[in-house]
Amino acid sequence: MEADESCPLYKIWGVDGVIYGPVELPMLVNWIKDERVNATTWIYSDHDDSWQKAGQIQELQMFFRAKPTGAPATDASANLKPGALRRVKILADLKDAQLERFAQFMEVLPVRQWTEVVKQGEPGDAMYLVLEGEVRVRLMINGKETILTALGAGEFFGEMALFDEGTRSADVVANKDSLLLKISSGSFDKLFKLAPELAAPFLLSTSKTLAARIRADNKRFKDSVNFARTASGA
Repeated sequence: MEADESCPLYKIWGVDGVIYGPVELPMLVNWIKDERVNATTWIYSDHDDSWQKAGQIQELQMFFRAKPTGAPATDASANLKPGALRRVKILADLKDAQLERFAQFMEVLPVRQWTEVVKQGEPGDAMYLVLEGEVRVRLMINGKETILTALGAGEFFGEMALFDEGTRSADVVANKDSLLLKISSGSFDKLFKLAPELAAPFLLSTSKTLAARIRADNKRFKDSVNFARTASGA
């Protein structure tokens, strides 16, 4: 059956690289209100047969109007909705009520482009979740930058500080204006004591991601060794 041209359908490019939809406009608007979709989210409209950022689509622009400047800052639990938190992969499986409670233990941290979020060698006391934007993890060797990886929306870094508060092993710098969620070691201790039912799935999901990273690093190391041996004729 042919689609009704009077009711356009939309597809959404999620931060996890998955395309969701098609959905009709009312559903898309609900996702915007839940902050599952923001102004920079890529949206495909079958009516226009093109991909555009949500903030550039005429029928959606009214939902992204700038908030008045000078408004008083509010805490994370008042600002963050479950849909926004669910952009972070390790939080994706938590229920709305769990995410609302979890937000009470987090600090919203806007970061300007080129800001050094953490510095190699300094004591670590917090973990960071990337809600919007992108950061890079780097090492400075003989004054030159070596980029280890880039982390976009949905990723996290600095997690070891929650367990040992040791020194940072690398710098993390914002590649663009970003919005981070900060969980200090003190807040995590409170989470563990006051809401163990939230701490447990959070730790499990974090551990699974770390295990996947270690496996990927091991594979890269193995591949590089095999390449070096092949190149040397060993």
